[in-house]
Amino acid sequence: MADETSSAEAAFLAAVPLFKLLDDSERLHLHDALERRTCEAGQTLFSFGDPGDSLYIVSKGRVELFVKDTTGVKIVLAVCEKSDIFGELSLFDGGARTATAVALEPSEVLVLERNELMQFLRDHPDATIDLLAVMGQRIRSADELLRKQVARNINVEMEIRSTPFEKMADVISAFSGSLVFLTLNAAWFLGWILWNTLPGLNKFDPYPFGFLTMVVSLEAIFLSIFVLISQNRQSAKDRLRADAEYEVNLKAELEVAQLHEKMDHLTEQLLARLPRGKGGFEQ
Repeated sequence: MADETSSAEAAFLAAVPLFKLLDDSERLHLHDALERRTCEAGQTLFSFGDPGDSLYIVSKGRVELFVKDTTGVKIVLAVCEKSDIFGELSLFDGGARTATAVALEPSEVLVLERNELMQFLRDHPDATIDLLAVMGQRIRSADELLRKQVARNINVEMEIRSTPFEKMADVISAFSGSLVFLTLNAAWFLGWILWNTLPGLNKFDPYPFGFLTMVVSLEAIFLSIFVLISQNRQSAKDRLRADAEYEVNLKAELEVAQLHEKMDHLTEQLLARLPRGKGGFEQ
């Protein structure tokens, strides 16, 4: 019965990207170093800032990885399901956990301690490449999340939100402020006036050019409306840009705060490892 269970665990480890290049005997050897843990829905496996001393493999259920920014907004980094691994980053650099892991439902995880993993990677260097690939995918996903959360392209966002009428208003407003529009209007007014003042021509709007005055007034009214619509859209774009700049500054402050926490943690570890005599440091 124990052999069947070990074989089943070895087959399960074959589906884990980190261990897919290993043979059955190597997976059986790895299985002996794994510790099985169960957790209830809502149970926290580790929190942001905890020491990283183990790697987790989801055997059953789902585990959510997330962080919170300084405003308390929750940012979900990943939802790990069967055969997914997590907790590998802190395990390798020896730093604090960079996220919080919470079981979304009753789950079961396999835990690999740091010392066991290091020994395993020394024995099986091919697994190191797979682990780096998994870490790279996790970093790319986090970068994509941060890009969507913070680094927004305001012009693209406004383009997506714009209706066809608003886009037309932008085009008309931009054209009405151009030198080409001024030249065309000057030529049109001059031609209109000459046609209705020179002798020998059929005058349809003689002096004082009442019809021309009405047309120009209507043109000014409609152009002013389009300009106001475009200005309102520019104001909305400025507000979005200000919000994006605030979010970027907030992200920078969060990164600086995290760096300070890591430096404090490293300093505490360094001071704890320094030998001390009765009167202070040993000479």
